[in-house]
Amino acid sequence: MPGRPCGWFLRVALAAAALLRPEQRARLLVDRSAPRARSQAPGSLKCFLGTLTMEMTDMTGVSLKRGSVAVEDNDSVAPGEAKRQKVSECCPTKGQDGLENNSLPSGETVPGPPETAGEGKKNSDPQSEEEGEEDGLSEEGEEEEEAESFASMMKHGLTELDVGITKFVSSHQGFSGILKERYSDFVVHEIGKNGQISHLSDLSVPVDEEDPSEDVFTVLTAEEKQRLEELQLFKNKETSVAIEVIEDTKEKRTIIHQAIKSLFPGLETKTEDREGKKYIVAYHAAGKKALANPRKHSWPKSRGSYCHFVLYKENKDTMDAINLLSKYLRVKPNIFSYMGTKDKRAITVQEIAVLKITAQRLAHLNKCLMNFKLGNFSYQKNPLKLGELQGNHFTVVLRNITGTDDQVEQAMNSLKEIGFINYYGMQRFGTTAVPTYQVGRAILQNSWAEVMDLILKPRSGAEKGYLVKCREEWAKTKDPAAALRKLPVKRCVEGQLLRGLSKYGLKNIVSAFGIIPRNNRLMYIHSYQSYVWNNMVSKRIEEYGLNPVPGDLVLKGAAVTCIGEDDVNNYSIHDVVMPLPGFDVIYPQHKISEAYREMLTADNLDIDNMRHKIRDYSLSGAYRKIIIRPQNVSWEVVAYDDPKIPLFNTDVDNLEGKPPPVFASEGKYRALKMDFSLPPSTYATMAIREVLKMDTSIKNQTQLNTTWLR
Repeated sequence: MPGRPCGWFLRVALAAAALLRPEQRARLLVDRSAPRARSQAPGSLKCFLGTLTMEMTDMTGVSLKRGSVAVEDNDSVAPGEAKRQKVSECCPTKGQDGLENNSLPSGETVPGPPETAGEGKKNSDPQSEEEGEEDGLSEEGEEEEEAESFASMMKHGLTELDVGITKFVSSHQGFSGILKERYSDFVVHEIGKNGQISHLSDLSVPVDEEDPSEDVFTVLTAEEKQRLEELQLFKNKETSVAIEVIEDTKEKRTIIHQAIKSLFPGLETKTEDREGKKYIVAYHAAGKKALANPRKHSWPKSRGSYCHFVLYKENKDTMDAINLLSKYLRVKPNIFSYMGTKDKRAITVQEIAVLKITAQRLAHLNKCLMNFKLGNFSYQKNPLKLGELQGNHFTVVLRNITGTDDQVEQAMNSLKEIGFINYYGMQRFGTTAVPTYQVGRAILQNSWAEVMDLILKPRSGAEKGYLVKCREEWAKTKDPAAALRKLPVKRCVEGQLLRGLSKYGLKNIVSAFGIIPRNNRLMYIHSYQSYVWNNMVSKRIEEYGLNPVPGDLVLKGAAVTCIGEDDVNNYSIHDVVMPLPGFDVIYPQHKISEAYREMLTADNLDIDNMRHKIRDYSLSGAYRKIIIRPQNVSWEVVAYDDPKIPLFNTDVDNLEGKPPPVFASEGKYRALKMDFSLPPSTYATMAIREVLKMDTSIKNQTQLNTTWLR
């Protein structure tokens, strides 16, 4: 692969070998003795990195795409992929950043809220494309030193044991498989509030006589668009922009008026005569507010205010996708709404709604952007709301599996009939040496100096270079302004906190921390709740197994009740729920209740008083099923020879009429193709963990790597 230093291959090799079983690593070690061109990436090293970023069905948390899995970005995004983004005349001119990003990137991997789907938004990182190469990759000749240091940094993460993930419910023998060898091996289709699975099946635009002609997208030159955009975004001192009408006809003037109003919300136009020539003059109608609130008078009253559409995207998370769409449409991201966010390293299909943007204008983006498709347009009266979705349907390919047909059959039948433990996955707890649940615990303890220290102090582990420098400056000077100057990305959690400390001072950490957006602050304490829940569920299964027992909790409608001796046979393990700690929950009436109390007491928290001095941080608690049984489960084992070929058709493939792949009766490799549906706030990571019987933690994989290196 041209343009990649050789050290990159070895770093991918490290992550690849981590999840292989000992006999596989031995075979790889033998393979390494064979001669190979330096520029060739060994096919056997295609890695299992995707396990680190497996999809959560509602993705209320954040994917592990920074820090220790920077390799994943380099593996999944080819060099210059951002440059391949096709830009036509409808797109912003080069160098324009679009409108201010409302999302908050983070140097931390911040967890998502546990209670319900979509309660918190995932952090997005508008810098991720620009920073994709900034990994400290070694030059040729330094691979070995780089590999050792990278492996050393990777040792400082968490294991599944650290966050309470210790049990399996199935009895089959585990086996190896490569998840997300290609991001197209992991496809997520949203299940809408009506129970229907969202598919991209129609790219046509609804016929609407109110829509302007297609000429509005081509009538303005690139230079005129740039001047208008700068005017729209208040980026220069001009109060208006005049465009000469070369062909002075009423039709031509009408198209120019329509083009400016359609492409640049917030601008109005008028026609003026200047020295015998006709000009269309654009000017601001209602100041900056017009950007977020499209003009009411330009939208037909008979049409619903929201255009709903299906968004098909590849290798980009939902917030990044929304930010990109808003940039190319020249509107603010907050006019978009959706039911749940989806992870980056996958192909995902979900419904989006946008306020007063025509289907015609949205469909035009299909000509501008790669790895995106918008379709199935309709006009509706209402937006979408976080948490309205019923779940997600997954199509997952595990390549190069080692399990026999019998092992696969046992594993998949167990997943279908019993299910898996509904643990919060590893991405909930962060990727660095400071777990996010520790920050959440400090918040609940009202230990604000510790909160500040945990977020800002230097730490072991793989991080961006600028974050390392920022932390070193903070440790040396305790000067928030000086540390902030080391950060080129000011909108990360560390940058927000430092800005707050600069404003309010080191003696008012509460106010300084409050500068961080509310959802992101709450994600820390939700991480702590998840940590407690994982540990307690493992204890519950260890103590009582997979049968309901008296004292367990079950939901009856919205109410929770305790199982008595007389009705224990009326329930199954799939009915049993466990509480996330809070002031508005009850606890099981058996040994596990005391285990909750002991755990919180050890953490200097009072289980009987989960209200906080600051209302935002008071935990009401919630209930979560301990076992999830996926729906619509199906699977097949297929044989293939070429590891690069797709093993199933995507929605876009079907739209383009591509025939489905044909498999050989025998092949060099075998793959397990799985289909299943999961409810909101459930991690597909944990379902696949149950099938493979593999630890998904970064630390465990790294220890295997360093053993292999020796």
